[in-house]
Amino acid sequence: MDWNESVGTIYPDLVYGEEELNNYDLYVPADQTKDSYGLVVYLHAGGFTGGDKSDDAEMLKYFTSKGYVAAGVNYSLRTDEIKANLYRMSQEIKQSIPVIQEKAAELGYHLDQMAISGGSAGGTLALLYAYRDADTSPIPVKMVFEGVGPPSFEPSLWLGIDDSDNPYESNDAAEAGAGFASIMTGEDITVDMMKNGEYKKYVDEISPYTHITRNSVPTLAAYGTYDKVVPFGLTRNFLKALEDNHVPHDFIEFKRSGHGLQNDRKEAKLYATKINEYLDQYMPN
Repeated sequence: MDWNESVGTIYPDLVYGEEELNNYDLYVPADQTKDSYGLVVYLHAGGFTGGDKSDDAEMLKYFTSKGYVAAGVNYSLRTDEIKANLYRMSQEIKQSIPVIQEKAAELGYHLDQMAISGGSAGGTLALLYAYRDADTSPIPVKMVFEGVGPPSFEPSLWLGIDDSDNPYESNDAAEAGAGFASIMTGEDITVDMMKNGEYKKYVDEISPYTHITRNSVPTLAAYGTYDKVVPFGLTRNFLKALEDNHVPHDFIEFKRSGHGLQNDRKEAKLYATKINEYLDQYMPN
């Protein structure tokens, strides 16, 4: 799309916290005549180790062209030097929302509703905010939409460990599970914790599907059947939780695609259409 001052203004690299990557880009529409505005937050992809808010600039411009205030938010990444874990990242996203709200108000945009979204790693963080943190959000959360965000961090599903009643019976499986769980949660998960089930409370905290309730917001999600990065099997409990709790949702399966959702044009078009339908229905301008 053509972006100019008649569409909106971008305020880049605004700060919301003390960590190096605690910054965001704010996109505001040119029209300042409304009493209130909806906010669309998009969280970038990158496997929790890379990516940047600038990767999603065109998408954020599009939402602004529809009359929304939009924000692309960075968060700490896991590197050799920085042992950022998923819980920390999710807390940073939580920290950013009131700061975004305050800055928007300062610029003349009162935010009274929001949608949160993301891709891959950002999709997980969006789901966590929508399901776990929405009750304490300073801006009412109306919906979440995301693509290929891992909804579960149960180690056995990621590591291909035998899906039995006790997948961590062997020391090898328990060691592998403990290593994975420790990295993702930031906790020191031991072999004994894997064997006695104590690990689960830490993994559940960062697994979005475990936070779904009957009060969870409408959800639009897209996943690739042949995803080798985020195993498609992770979506089983996610879908079941949405259905069991009667949460309004659309789950779009890209049956010929992997993590990039690249091989299903029809489904890609449907996902784009559904995003607009959800915004019109649950967060109208």
